[in-house]
Amino acid sequence: MFSKPFPISVILENIRSAYNVGSMFRTSACFNLEKVYLVGITATPPHPGVEKTALGATSMIPWEKWEATLPLVQKLKSEGYLILALELTNKSIPIQDLKEAEKPIALIVGNEVDGVSQEALTLADKVIKIPLYGKKESLNVAVAFGIAVFYLTELFRKSEGF
Repeated sequence: MFSKPFPISVILENIRSAYNVGSMFRTSACFNLEKVYLVGITATPPHPGVEKTALGATSMIPWEKWEATLPLVQKLKSEGYLILALELTNKSIPIQDLKEAEKPIALIVGNEVDGVSQEALTLADKVIKIPLYGKKESLNVAVAFGIAVFYLTELFRKSEGF
């Protein structure tokens, strides 16, 4: 276990399922991320659905509730964060095209149906995707989040200072 968190925060934007939120809290705690931001309709602890899948992780990682994405992203940009949006668009780059850790990172993950908001996509420094090779064109948001976080933490782990 690393003593300091990876400089990665996650912005959960309007996540509909409290179970997905709990799962992403658990993944965030497992990968020792810096912070979780819950935006809009995203359920907050101690919601029973969040707690059921988080398995105690909501008390292991700092989190904040925000009503809107725009002021949060502007705040994080002013603090020097690289803003990444995890979304399938015609401008998305494969996550593996990120070759080095850029510190710190704020990863925006969007709604299960509508994805990351257009407003957030406009503010993102880069839009990343997980290339898929099967018959289905999208992953569950919590699964996609887990894959992205694994890749991003590996970039930091391989860099100097970790």
